[in-house]
Amino acid sequence: MSQTDIIEVRPTLSESLQDIVDTRRVDAALDWLGNHPPHVIADQLARMDAVRAGMAFRLLDKDLALAVFEELEPVDQQQILQGLRDQSFRDLVEGMAPDDRARMLREAPAKVAKKALAGLSPRERRMTASLLGYPEGSAGQYMTPEVVALPRDLTVAEALGMVRTKGGNAETVYTLPVVDAGRRLTGIVELRELVLSKPETMVSELVVTEPAFARATDSAEKAARLMRETNDINLPVVDSEDRLVGLLTIDDAVEVIEAADSEDVARQAGSAPWEGHYMAAGVFQLARYRALWLLLLLFAATLTVSVTDFFEGTLQQAAHLALFIPLLIGAGGNAGAQAATACVRAVAVGEVRASDLLKVIWRECRVGLVLGSLLASVGLAIGALFVGPRIALVVGITLILICGWAATIGGTMPLLAKKLRIDPAVVSAPMVTTLVDATGLIIYFTTAKLVLGI
Repeated sequence: MSQTDIIEVRPTLSESLQDIVDTRRVDAALDWLGNHPPHVIADQLARMDAVRAGMAFRLLDKDLALAVFEELEPVDQQQILQGLRDQSFRDLVEGMAPDDRARMLREAPAKVAKKALAGLSPRERRMTASLLGYPEGSAGQYMTPEVVALPRDLTVAEALGMVRTKGGNAETVYTLPVVDAGRRLTGIVELRELVLSKPETMVSELVVTEPAFARATDSAEKAARLMRETNDINLPVVDSEDRLVGLLTIDDAVEVIEAADSEDVARQAGSAPWEGHYMAAGVFQLARYRALWLLLLLFAATLTVSVTDFFEGTLQQAAHLALFIPLLIGAGGNAGAQAATACVRAVAVGEVRASDLLKVIWRECRVGLVLGSLLASVGLAIGALFVGPRIALVVGITLILICGWAATIGGTMPLLAKKLRIDPAVVSAPMVTTLVDATGLIIYFTTAKLVLGI
């Protein structure tokens, strides 16, 4: 083979895995796969359809295939599994971490889940079944049950011996829960402390006796954000009787927060959240997730039409008022959207609680009035230039009122939703904007009637 031929089959730096698979260049695909880490390969597979992804995945060796598979989202994992032979299917599912396997099976079709469970070893099947018994979105669903737990009455030397003996089957050994005879959590000790201590030192002298922990039925998002607040890389998870059942690890906590934030962003933008890679989603699939919200917002926008129709007489007497409607509802909508976004974020990270409702109302109202005053100074100048001082005065007063009102609405609606046990992100910026549009027009025309005497 000539040097030119070798260059032709090797992938270039700019080529994607999909480009290589499309041209059926097996050697080039093997070369590409061998030179990229698992998370990059997983990203490329998630961008492909089922056939192309399956072709590329079957080129991976067993160890790399498992590492790549665990980097994929559950919806993409199911796509890969459906294209594998029975033995490859069993080997892949058996090698997964129990928590990753449980999450995948929870979302998989019943036929796939049944086939996967049937092919597991008894030990893996028991662990998976226990995780599947926890509520959707709970810490128990995301934790790893493979933990090295230490009794308090060991020496450091004995504890390290236990880590060496049992650590091979554990997902992590950096955080070691300490338990009593009934397996109730009494504290934690870090592996670093054991390694740096004298062999004869008792574990009880090193243990942190009041560690942060979560209950298995707690929200996984709540547990993950607790880890961020405490800077823990692993969080013990206990049952209702304080018995240790697992650890929530930092990699799973990051995934939980990322998924929660992605869902919030989608809802705030007036869309339903979707699973899988954006680039693999079809046009009609994305449209389906957005259509319902757009229809709801369209019906809500009819309020604006109704308000305009109600004040038609006012518009006929002062036609110049119509010129500033886009400016006013745009300013109000933007002020409300800013407040709603800030409040949803504050609720999500625990900075604001439902009990802070009155404080948020007072804060956002003042913020809105300050912003409205700033915009009013510009609005007065523009109004005076185009339509004279009286209409300009109406525009200026309205900007102050509408921004104060919009910020108050945008800041408090997420808290009210939280109080009513509704996801605050559902109170999306488009919904707040639509509401402010209608009420803003009422403020505008009412102000015009009072100032202009019409």
